[in-house]
Amino acid sequence: MWVFLGKRLLLVLLTLLGLTVVVFVVSHVTPGDPARLAAGPDASQEQIALIRTEFGLDRSLPVQYAIYLKGVLQGNFGRSIRTRRDVSDDIKVFLPATLELVFFTMGLAAVLGILFGILAAAYRDTWLDHLLRLVSIGGVAVPMFWLALMLQLLIALKFNLLPSGGRLAIAMSPPTTITGFFLVDALLTGNWAAVGSALTHLVLPALVLSSPSLAAVTRMMRADMLDTISREYVVNARANGLPERLIVAKYVLKNALIPTVTLIGLRYGWMLGGTVLVETVFDWPGIGLYAVQSSVAADFMPVMAVTLVIGLNFALANLVVDLLYGVLDPRVRYA
Repeated sequence: MWVFLGKRLLLVLLTLLGLTVVVFVVSHVTPGDPARLAAGPDASQEQIALIRTEFGLDRSLPVQYAIYLKGVLQGNFGRSIRTRRDVSDDIKVFLPATLELVFFTMGLAAVLGILFGILAAAYRDTWLDHLLRLVSIGGVAVPMFWLALMLQLLIALKFNLLPSGGRLAIAMSPPTTITGFFLVDALLTGNWAAVGSALTHLVLPALVLSSPSLAAVTRMMRADMLDTISREYVVNARANGLPERLIVAKYVLKNALIPTVTLIGLRYGWMLGGTVLVETVFDWPGIGLYAVQSSVAADFMPVMAVTLVIGLNFALANLVVDLLYGVLDPRVRYA
């Protein structure tokens, strides 16, 4: 097991190293001069040259990459030309908002997706099965940006049931920072007004972000449940007179969860990438919106930092999935 864990950790490090090379090269070969954009339209050539020197943009790409990689290993992602702050400090400010949205959304998609998949398999070919399959197909087929705009127009603007964007009500102060998650911090400090505001602001972006994952988990869980139910050991357990609930919980559900856990881990990484769109539409102050604003300003350092953070989370999610395999299927521990 320790050898397996060591191999996976080494693979994560090599993946992140390759990611730094790809992101750095792509960011620096795209059109646009970040020094000129930061200096403004009326800046002189001398001012542009000073900014280029200040941020190390006057050096060759290999030298810039070596400096950047050294800084990353030390936890330093460079400075943002747009905000004039260390990118690490910006990430610390914006990352909790994104993680709060992703964790809430992932929990919603995983719990409801597994539940819907079990119900669809248990009531196969009934109206409930057809309804859940229709919802799952719609979740995959409907583009997130269209769904986000429609929910804003109908629920937020027309019926005024939920806020159209932001993380808290405009006139409300954030709760005392403990974890950086507004909902959790408000619960821990007993700030019930902030709890209600944070929860209502989470609903629409979470619904949009969870729609593809909820649909995929539901379809995967249904297919795995139906496949497992037809296995010989399940048929034998039913022939021996075991209660149906025990058969589903002990024999069917545990084995059917293995492929679904893989899908959930992969969807976690996709959700982090999907926050770029959702945060932009709902004005959610996370790393996705931060990356979009930085890319518009040709500010390379924040874009590279956000990409590395998402890549690291994706790699760690896959590592956790591999370890969960060992819990759900003991044979994997000795592979």
